Amino acid sequence: MKQRLVYFIAGAITASTMFGGNPERVGQAGAGQLLINPYSRNVGMAGANSARVSGLEAQFLNIAGTAFTRKTELMFHRTNWFGGTGINLNAFGVTQGVGETGTLGFGVVTLNSGNIETTTEEQPDGGLGSYQVSMMNINLSYAKKFSDAIYGGLNVKIINEQLPNLKARGIALDAGIQYHTGKYENIHFGIALRNWGPKMFYQGDGLSRQVTVNSISNSYELTVNNRSGSFELPAMVNIGAAYDFFLTKDSSGVSRMHRLSLSGNYCSNSFTYDNGMFGMEYAWKEMIMLRAGMVLEKGLFAESTKRTAMNGPTAGLTIELPFGEKKSTVGLDYAYRFTNPFGGIHTFGLRVNL
Repeated sequence: MKQRLVYFIAGAITASTMFGGNPERVGQAGAGQLLINPYSRNVGMAGANSARVSGLEAQFLNIAGTAFTRKTELMFHRTNWFGGTGINLNAFGVTQGVGETGTLGFGVVTLNSGNIETTTEEQPDGGLGSYQVSMMNINLSYAKKFSDAIYGGLNVKIINEQLPNLKARGIALDAGIQYHTGKYENIHFGIALRNWGPKMFYQGDGLSRQVTVNSISNSYELTVNNRSGSFELPAMVNIGAAYDFFLTKDSSGVSRMHRLSLSGNYCSNSFTYDNGMFGMEYAWKEMIMLRAGMVLEKGLFAESTKRTAMNGPTAGLTIELPFGEKKSTVGLDYAYRFTNPFGGIHTFGLRVNL
């Protein structure tokens, strides 16, 4: 067991070195929607729970966590991105246990920009109607429980970005491991590689335009096709740890009526500053859960160096109730991200475990 943990930590250090943050490359990656966390429980803890995340939400932070689904889980989430901008995200999907230790997952995340006024070089003030930008990520995953302590998984991500006359398509791979140990399985470690894949580029009629060519004898119209530059995907590595405190005891030595979990995550980005995330979750009988989190980034608290509208703090709430004879549950989730400017980010979710 100790040897496995040594290998696990060595892998985390190696991955962090390979994908270390590089502020000099800020803005050079595309597919930025891959960085938006669409799931309420993750958001409430600021994404710090990569070491103990489970279910469909694990497709975003650490795919290994989907292996905890042993039956069927259905989920739908909606995010009002930066209040007042008209941008909305929808995330839905299912995880299904297969065999004794495997889990299949299917998830879809969509982003709609709302109406954007159309402008041209000739009419920069608009008046030509509006258009919308739509983005979709389709996730197909498989995770497996390798032992009582080790879980691993892979996720294939199909990426689609589209304007009325332009589109870009790509593919990315996620991989992750979780390691759970301790007397009460209350110590958690996790590492995940996300958004690793080939470059993407745009194509379509939007890259063409009509130009007038003048000659000595006459002039004529010519269609010119512009070449689209390719862009990298925002690859990153999550390295996380968590510890569960059980605040009461029973005859077995521990009672799970009151649980307090502390989580931390280090996010090593390829195209921006690295992030540190810290979060805590209190659960009463795993039915009522309260969360709070904080994202830390270099220059976050100074207006002259701040590079994001996110303020850092997050908060969340879950109410999950059992129903039926098979101990199924239905849960309602909510999370809030503080921002400046804009009116904050609200995320609502519905989870059903059958």
